[in-house]
Amino acid sequence: MRSVNRTDRLYALVEEMRAVAPRPRSARQLAGRFEVSTRTIERDILALQESGVPVYAETGRRGGYVIDKARTLPPVNFTAAEMVAIAVSLAGAEATPFASAMRSALRKVLAVAPPAHTAQAAQLMDRVRLVGTGSGPSPPAAPRAIQEAITARHVLLLSYTDRHGVLTCREVEPVAFVGTQAHWYLVAWCRLRDGTRAFRLDRIAAAADTGEPAPHRSYGDLDVSIPDALVRRVDLAS
Repeated sequence: MRSVNRTDRLYALVEEMRAVAPRPRSARQLAGRFEVSTRTIERDILALQESGVPVYAETGRRGGYVIDKARTLPPVNFTAAEMVAIAVSLAGAEATPFASAMRSALRKVLAVAPPAHTAQAAQLMDRVRLVGTGSGPSPPAAPRAIQEAITARHVLLLSYTDRHGVLTCREVEPVAFVGTQAHWYLVAWCRLRDGTRAFRLDRIAAAADTGEPAPHRSYGDLDVSIPDALVRRVDLAS
């Protein structure tokens, strides 16, 4: 399992214990599941108990930690990318009868989201632009490496197939996601071409975050040949 931060792990611990309740999970089992030490799990369980989560220790050979499923609700644990996906989908649904319901759903998600997730979502949302009017395409499932690199301002290594079917490997400095009525693009500074390029997401064969910090560039810094009147920013809190 990929290493996660403590807030995410606490949510995941509750979900894990709810899934098997009323059977217990030992500290060793949970430690193996989340790739941490048993001492870390014990500290996490104590933190959950102190916050009011009904987690109890059962003694004995087959004992462990068990949660009272009847007294807990499944945690709402949306990632930053999931919150942005809801906001982008909402922006494309304004002309539908469900726009008000989607806005209400987004407000509920934001109200219970951990502050760290909301901050990450706001950073990612600041790098999304919609071009033109109408609903446009549904936002694609962009590789996680792209989402993380665009927020962290890291250089990406892309394997990209252009419109002529030619595959190239490029180092790019990601700046923004741009959605038109036909496609979604990653707008970035391409080091191979020494200029701004828009990469269609469905043509990106592979993406890897190099970890190298990229120079600070905003959407306005790039030479994008799209009239400003057609470009719309999406507000996470809309």
